[in-house]
Amino acid sequence: MTLTDSEAPKIRLQVYLSRNGVCSRRDAMTLIQQGRVTVNGKVTNEPSTPVDAEHDAIKVNGKLVIKKSFLYVLLNKPAGYMTTTEDPHADKIVFDLLPKTFKHLMPVGRLDKDTEGLLLFTNDGDLAEHLTHPRFSIKKTYLAKIKGSLEREGRLRLEKGIFVEGRKTAPAHVKLLKLSPRETLCSIEIKEGKKRQIRIMFAKVGHPVIHLKRIAIGPIRSDELQRGQYRFLKAEEVKQLKSLFEDR
Repeated sequence: MTLTDSEAPKIRLQVYLSRNGVCSRRDAMTLIQQGRVTVNGKVTNEPSTPVDAEHDAIKVNGKLVIKKSFLYVLLNKPAGYMTTTEDPHADKIVFDLLPKTFKHLMPVGRLDKDTEGLLLFTNDGDLAEHLTHPRFSIKKTYLAKIKGSLEREGRLRLEKGIFVEGRKTAPAHVKLLKLSPRETLCSIEIKEGKKRQIRIMFAKVGHPVIHLKRIAIGPIRSDELQRGQYRFLKAEEVKQLKSLFEDR
């Protein structure tokens, strides 16, 4: 779905500047405090000043800030596709699955080549930055099929954190769905996104991954999406994502 700030007209001035590509929130605060920002012709020094994104004229150094139109696209990535905007050495990339008119979008985070599941694309840099920044600890949920029977000791190790390249992973949440001597089906929820992190974690406890699929990004799920299909996020879903960090 394409959204403009008019769908949430009253936002903080600092946030408005960041969302519309002027600069980061931190730099926006500096610009405002330096008196370089006007709202309807009046200098405003308070970053938290509420502004009406639809009707207020907001200028930085005398130049009008134009409201951006944002696009939010959710793809169910199949295995075999690289999460990259371009790679001459890759046989298939995720943008092969999207219309050419979406080339201006950027993937939010990544899924490795062998992992399936939900991948978000947007030109909303503010949202993308917050969804991927470790400070905000946005949950991602995966469905994992692993070799062998995952017993209590291995599950507890995963949940408490595994040392990967000298650093302990953040606590995870593991739920067993189907258990057999040959393989285990489980869901795992993490708040990080290091390269091949889940595969490495399971390997460390002696259960290599057979199949891995991301099924949720924060509150966003899309069970109806078939492999290779995409859809636009609903306005309510965008609001749900932004609510995860808006007051933090």
